[in-house]
Amino acid sequence: MEKFYNETHLKLETAIQEIGSEADCPTKSIEAVIQLIIKSLSDLKDFILKKDFKNTEEEIYFFKYQKPLIVSKLIYYNAIYKIETRKPYGVKRTRKYLNKELKKLKRFFDNNLDFYKYYRSNNSFLDESLFVRGKHNIGLWLDTFYFEADHRFSTSHDYKVAKIIANDLIQVYLEDQLSNNKQKNTSESYPLNWTANKTALTELIYALHSQGVFDNGNADIKLIARTFELAFNINLGDFYHTYMELKSRKINRTKFLDGLRDALIRKMEEEDGKDNILFFLGLG
Repeated sequence: MEKFYNETHLKLETAIQEIGSEADCPTKSIEAVIQLIIKSLSDLKDFILKKDFKNTEEEIYFFKYQKPLIVSKLIYYNAIYKIETRKPYGVKRTRKYLNKELKKLKRFFDNNLDFYKYYRSNNSFLDESLFVRGKHNIGLWLDTFYFEADHRFSTSHDYKVAKIIANDLIQVYLEDQLSNNKQKNTSESYPLNWTANKTALTELIYALHSQGVFDNGNADIKLIARTFELAFNINLGDFYHTYMELKSRKINRTKFLDGLRDALIRKMEEEDGKDNILFFLGLG
């Protein structure tokens, strides 16, 4: 299961990046991406119906982490498509419209606060009730959507997890749209500028994502990258393509990270040396 999922997810991510870099019309590209995601989910469903899971732990992991990651993309792109095709003309009307969309996200958060806490805290004591097929508890933040879903490929809460992941990305998108002069605003809010190359930052971002240091490992790579772009006033461009170039290196794949480690160790050793000198001089 793990191998098939990873192959499906990688294939989907690569295809999405290719469409994003080639398409001239954003709405047309979103339509194409949505079809790709639907196909990926269909492939996963067919695989699971044929092979099923080895055990309950594998089933929980799939419905808590893996399936929501792909479904969140479907929710995200569908939401962006609706936002773009319904957006009114005029600065004031557009701002009002986008703020209204942000309020919808806040409303979802408020209505699902307990589940947000459970999921964001990486708790697991309710996982067998929330992420195993055929089980549901109407008292545990259950959506009506569940009763209409295919229970062979759905649990009571995998869609809600996908919604949480997607809403994080939608919020970033809406906040970007609300900024008429994004570069000016970000430079005023964040005075630090990234002055190393983009490849170095991409390497750092993927390392942090791999280590799961944000939101207990549940943060989407796009959200992490966008946060770094805003914080350090840099446009990473097609960072996924940069990552693929890093992977293709024959030697020294983690050049920047290795350099960070060496620089920190060197600094520590230099400071240790100075401390020893001061100690021998009776100044320590």
